[in-house]
Amino acid sequence: MQLFDDFELFDEGTRRFVDFQLPNTELRLWEQFFPRTEADKYFRILKETTPWQQRTRKMYDRILPDPRLTAYYGGTKGFEWTTDLLDIKAKVEAACGIIFDRVLLNYYRDGNDSVSWHSDTLPADGVHHPIASVTFGETRLFKVRPKDRLVTGQLEIPLTHGSFLLMGETMQDHYEHHIPKTSKKIGARINLTFRISEPGKQVYTIAPASQP
Repeated sequence: MQLFDDFELFDEGTRRFVDFQLPNTELRLWEQFFPRTEADKYFRILKETTPWQQRTRKMYDRILPDPRLTAYYGGTKGFEWTTDLLDIKAKVEAACGIIFDRVLLNYYRDGNDSVSWHSDTLPADGVHHPIASVTFGETRLFKVRPKDRLVTGQLEIPLTHGSFLLMGETMQDHYEHHIPKTSKKIGARINLTFRISEPGKQVYTIAPASQP
């Protein structure tokens, strides 16, 4: 079974909305959701003021540093929300009709930073929720593949400066995603993934997408 026909969404620098209509989930993209001047401002502020950390993890009996920097805000263990993060959060929530309570920031310093194939882990209440992903900075390729190995093909989406990608609540059940390394000499990228983690929090239904 072929799921994707070698489809790739190229960045043409235009403001547009795309519904990828994936089986068993929702995946929607707003390109240039944040205007260039606004995206530039947020990139600069987040890069300079976020308390970035390089976490470590165990892989193949070795303790290795993550190939990117991270920071958590909100929830029960994260940093306190900043005014800028709350402004970004409010714009995202207004567009998708979903309320989030925490955010993970990832700082990809150059093309050597990446994240391997994975599905996001369950939040505290044990139920997957929608995830809103916002990009500021350099364009990086976001790859998606089905967990069902009998289904072939990948989706490749360049996530551009100021873009907003919405993953539906069943995305993590049926698909994996990753940001690959690149040998190109590129600048930094900051990615914000807004999430729902509170036990007992209402699972919000994704509202009809508002197009730009």
